[in-house]
Amino acid sequence: MIKQTAALLSVALLGLSTAACGSNNNSESQPSASGASPSASEPASESASASASASAEPVKLRIYAQYADDDTKLPYDYAVAELKKEMPNVELELEIQAQDDGQKLKTYAATGNLPDIFQAGLDIINTFKESGNILQLDEYSDKYGFTDAVLPSAMNTLKTDDGHVYAFPYAGNEMILLYYNKELFEQNGVKVPTTFEEWQQAVETFKKNDIIPLALFAKEKWPDVALYDIFASRYDEAGITKLDKGLAKASDEAYKTAAEQLAALVKAGLLQKGATSMNYDQASALFFEGKAAMFLNGQWDIEASTNALGDKVDWMYYPGTDASNYESSKLVFSGGGGPGGYAVNPKSKNVEVAAEVAAFISRKYAEFKYTERGTPIVATKVDKEIVKAYPPMMEKLAQAIPNMKTTAFAWGLSNPKFKAAIEDASQGLMAGTTAEQFVKEVDKAIGQ
Repeated sequence: MIKQTAALLSVALLGLSTAACGSNNNSESQPSASGASPSASEPASESASASASASAEPVKLRIYAQYADDDTKLPYDYAVAELKKEMPNVELELEIQAQDDGQKLKTYAATGNLPDIFQAGLDIINTFKESGNILQLDEYSDKYGFTDAVLPSAMNTLKTDDGHVYAFPYAGNEMILLYYNKELFEQNGVKVPTTFEEWQQAVETFKKNDIIPLALFAKEKWPDVALYDIFASRYDEAGITKLDKGLAKASDEAYKTAAEQLAALVKAGLLQKGATSMNYDQASALFFEGKAAMFLNGQWDIEASTNALGDKVDWMYYPGTDASNYESSKLVFSGGGGPGGYAVNPKSKNVEVAAEVAAFISRKYAEFKYTERGTPIVATKVDKEIVKAYPPMMEKLAQAIPNMKTTAFAWGLSNPKFKAAIEDASQGLMAGTTAEQFVKEVDKAIGQ
């Protein structure tokens, strides 16, 4: 999956410039005259609770965490060093997380050998909830100021569907970006589209000038779903998540119209020939070589696009149904994430301290990634200087993230039958099938 490989690209963005200051505390935060963002103090509850623990008796905790490369080692080491300053009585004994889809951790749980703190994704959370091997963290999330620290746009990473907290998240939502070649738009007199009508006009102009309007690696089906989701989320901000949860049908007016709009653009020549047989390397080459005006991929492609096109590349907010819809849905992005982060063993001999440390470590982990690793894709607010500034496209994204709403990626859908159906049906749309066929296939999968 290109997401798994290309996501690594985003961590290399830190090398593109040298120094800046910033904060993800508020989307309206702007650099001061000196270049620094207005500072904000850490929540009182964090420092107060840390001071209380600092005066306590020595505590040793086992922690099971990722520690495989710079993107996992460096933030972990930073978090542990910060913990030593605030809670010197606490010693962490690290066990490196196995890359085994959680099998070792599940074995630990089954044998009563679960670490005090462990990293958990939604699969582990759901499994351990049933077996009583994960602590419900609601009261600790409030007590240590973690709930207040989570960005509004990342609240979906904090609580599961039952409304409870089982892990302290550090990673935020990822999102689909619609990249475009500014030079090609200018040379061909094409306005960056803000409405579907303008998008249609752009397609027609680029086609007339033998330029591919949008390069898509439609052989992988998840980008096809993402493109449909862009259209659907203009009509309903929940996008494909409503279909996934059975709260809407593809034949509902919003979702049917989205399919019709996309089908019309595809018919007008939106995509390159043979799009459904092209992989990422082939489709991205068309964009990087200036043969395509637009390209769709996740924010993790910012570095590759910048390296290939320099200041010629940017990303656009998705076009809307009309000017009003463009503004009202501007911060609704296809993409998303889910609950996960540092969780606590309910049978730990030091549950209270373990919960406090897990919350602290999660925030510091995010803090390092935000300030030192060149990514604003974190779950919690950060009010410290950015050591290495973001490139322009990432800086633009950082300003949008605090108030952003996201839908879902195809690989994150909860209904396997629906996932398979919408992937196939979306790929069919890219190949030129009708909106009616799309609706029929999707509704059949969700029992409509």
